[in-house]
Amino acid sequence: MNADPDATLARAAEIGFAQIELYNIVGWRDELARGLAANGLTAPTAHARLSGADVEEAFDAAASLGVRTLIDPMIAAERWTTRDDVKRNAEQLAEHGELAKKFGLEFGYHNHAWEVENVFGDETALEVLAAELPDDIGLEVDAYWAAVGGADVAAVLTRLGSRVRQLHIKDAPLAGGALSTDREDQLPAGQGAIRWDPILAAAPAAELLVVEFDEYRGDIYDGVAQGLAGIRTLIEGENA
Repeated sequence: MNADPDATLARAAEIGFAQIELYNIVGWRDELARGLAANGLTAPTAHARLSGADVEEAFDAAASLGVRTLIDPMIAAERWTTRDDVKRNAEQLAEHGELAKKFGLEFGYHNHAWEVENVFGDETALEVLAAELPDDIGLEVDAYWAAVGGADVAAVLTRLGSRVRQLHIKDAPLAGGALSTDREDQLPAGQGAIRWDPILAAAPAAELLVVEFDEYRGDIYDGVAQGLAGIRTLIEGENA
């Protein structure tokens, strides 16, 4: 995207994506608007880190690009170590959720590993967060990060229920008998050791399955193409 946003969006459409999840919506606002229209793409979701940002500018950009749900992709790991931390995070997200409504948007949060690594009693921090949030704020659960964080992902998804609106889908190989936590090891869905059937079955309310990598060792276009094919195979298996 930094080098050639128009060509990047065109390539995504050529691979077979009709919808994409955006990021850097303020910085690339004009390029994204042009590229979405030129390639017949829509963007139901977008990521924007809101801590310390111009929140209204992010919501305005999202609305102008046709986004339905703006998602805060990360609150830093050190802000999840106590129940009070989680409550403060929920309060901040709730404020942003109220602002989202003024722009005609829905709002959500996306996890990494630390939201499941921190456990209070028998609940992960992610579940504590969900209980503190208003009902209209959704969760985009990154199943990979939940898995490498050590959670029983299907069980967590079951407990979160209809709160889960989207899933990020990417895979991980084994390293030393456990899932690799090295971001460089991320793989397309179905090519690693994560068990996807119970995960997908546990999130029937998820509206979108999102192909996504934090890092990828190979050609990224090839990686997302394989990721799309992998998700389609998983869905076909679920419906068989």
